[in-house]
Amino acid sequence: MNAPLHRAGLALLLLCAASAADAAQPGTGKTAGEACESAVAETVRRMRGRDAQEVRFVGAKRALSPAPHGDETGVKGEGRYRGVTGGAVPFSYSCAFNTKTGATHGVVFKETGAALAADALWQPDLANLSPEACETATAAALKNKYPRVGRIVFDSASRALRPAPNARTGLEGQGAVERAPGMNSIPFSYRCEFEARSGKVVSVQTTD
Repeated sequence: MNAPLHRAGLALLLLCAASAADAAQPGTGKTAGEACESAVAETVRRMRGRDAQEVRFVGAKRALSPAPHGDETGVKGEGRYRGVTGGAVPFSYSCAFNTKTGATHGVVFKETGAALAADALWQPDLANLSPEACETATAAALKNKYPRVGRIVFDSASRALRPAPNARTGLEGQGAVERAPGMNSIPFSYRCEFEARSGKVVSVQTTD
């Protein structure tokens, strides 16, 4: 083989290998960036629960840092998740990816925007708000869902007030429901929205 052509072919091979540094690893089907973003999204949902409705990442902010010696690649980037109030909460993250095993570890995320501060300043108008009205509406929704419903129990300690769209107030909580007499009770969560001024329950949702 001609020496210059051989060197050119070798250089091309090395270039392809370098560009594949973030290629999918065997058994994972994901690149370092994708694997870390998947792990970060799972962590955000686990830590923020229902507050994290949608988790998205800013591809242009993703940065990979392969270790000079070893099998790990560091990944850093930015993203945002949509809270229950509809506002976007930005965050930064970091994660490590093992290029041999395809495993991730060291996942860290940190909210970086002012959305949380705005929620912290929010104060609900409690003058006309009745948790009992929410629980009555929730019980009615469960009875409609399970016509033979038995006992319904609400955990008052789980109640939490949150801002809701259209200047409303949201009340969330948990309980247990016996879907029919004699059946085992199953846990459920509920969410009501109140008109801020009148205290009227305008919507109720249950999840079990």
